[in-house]
Amino acid sequence: MPSPLQICLALSAALLAGTAQAAPAPASLVLLLASIEERLAIADQVALSKWDSHKPVEDRPREREVIAGAVAQAPAYKLDGAAVEQFFAAQIEANKLVQYAHLSEWTLQAQAPNAPRPDLVGQIRPQLDRLQKRLLQQLADFSPHRNDPQCPQWLAQATHGADRAPLRQLALIRAIAELCVFKG
Repeated sequence: MPSPLQICLALSAALLAGTAQAAPAPASLVLLLASIEERLAIADQVALSKWDSHKPVEDRPREREVIAGAVAQAPAYKLDGAAVEQFFAAQIEANKLVQYAHLSEWTLQAQAPNAPRPDLVGQIRPQLDRLQKRLLQQLADFSPHRNDPQCPQWLAQATHGADRAPLRQLALIRAIAELCVFKG
């Protein structure tokens, strides 16, 4: 009779074999992930702005405004308002994760990088607003795949497949953590 460890190893091997044969991710997910990563890259600029202005990362009124704006646009993309709210809340949390990490690092070093500082209100926020429309369209395009049984595997492969910095990987994982609705 096999030991519990042998049974566990056999089940793990079977699960891994099954996931290794997963179908490739749909193109709509690839595009959505690229836009999410673009939004995460903007978090670097936001962090620099917050460093210079000494403003807190947490900006609940702005967060509510961004989410409300996305939810208001949801019907135009045939998206459920609650799903859009959840998606954009995750994007904001992921961006704050990047900002907090940068601010902590710069505090430890007693300086931020010597990089261009775009204006938060005049340059960065309009860029985020434009990106929001693209994210809504890409979320709509990907929505039919959100309940696919392979969705969690696609996301795991996407977050672990590329050579990205640990902070960016963690932020991406947070940004897409609730993208799949499949409960298998």
